[in-house]
Amino acid sequence: MVAVDLAERPVTRRPPARRGRRAAGRALPLLPAFGLLALFFVGPILWCVYASFTDIALTGAGASSPHLVGLRNYRQMFSDPEFTKSLWLTVVFVVGSAVVGQNLGGLALALLMNGRRRIVRSIVGSIVVGAWVLPELVAAFMWYAFLSDHGTLNAILHAVGLHGKSWLYASPLLAVTIANVWRGTAFSMLVYSAALSNVPDELLEAASVDGASAVQRLRHITLPLIRRAMLTNLMTITLQTLAVFTLIFAMTGGGPGTKSQTLPIFMYQEAFKFYHLGYGAALAIVLLGVGAVFSLVYLRAMRKEV
Repeated sequence: MVAVDLAERPVTRRPPARRGRRAAGRALPLLPAFGLLALFFVGPILWCVYASFTDIALTGAGASSPHLVGLRNYRQMFSDPEFTKSLWLTVVFVVGSAVVGQNLGGLALALLMNGRRRIVRSIVGSIVVGAWVLPELVAAFMWYAFLSDHGTLNAILHAVGLHGKSWLYASPLLAVTIANVWRGTAFSMLVYSAALSNVPDELLEAASVDGASAVQRLRHITLPLIRRAMLTNLMTITLQTLAVFTLIFAMTGGGPGTKSQTLPIFMYQEAFKFYHLGYGAALAIVLLGVGAVFSLVYLRAMRKEV
């Protein structure tokens, strides 16, 4: 009887006006955050979109009275072989540095430290995280000193009777990729360490009792259970790597020639070295689009996983 009485009791609903006032009251404290987000994030993006359709420049007539030029900057961009080369170098740098280097390196370190003694985890973690917390400019000068003609690497090679070479001139993209992997692997290691701590030990022990090898346990149990963390990590480090500028600029300046000129370097040179702000803004929009493509791929993979 009590259950029937409770079921038959009419449900009181708040009037729509009252619900609206409550929702507005909850959103009111967020208005300053939304305002700052619009001012420092949405505003620059909208200005960049507008500038990409103009001939705005730092000097000359484009600085005093810019005009709308339609799609001229984009037509110039897609017909410029330097842009095609920079786009390809950016993709290679992102795949080699983020998708392969930082992702697999962080996963390997996390697996190696998983289950080790606390003092071992503390020492290895401190060394790896120490590279991550270094300012990007400091890390760039360290690797420049290590890989330069008279740097530490060539000195070590000469000491053991081997011939060194000009690494920053012969393999500039590989040099900046290794430097970025060294600096950014700590983030992936921390993400995977947290994900591995949530993998139930009972499953791994049961698989081990059933005769599964370490590789089989990793492939069929560990990786599927941390798949969502892997996709989140991949999306984060990919977007971070797309925006890398200081490391490359300090180590190689995009050179020699254009051998390490990724899109951020190309955009900087066109906008602030050759004063073509409109063309640089169009490059920035394309760079934003490249990041959006990577993000959509990862988000789609996450949605399938869910």
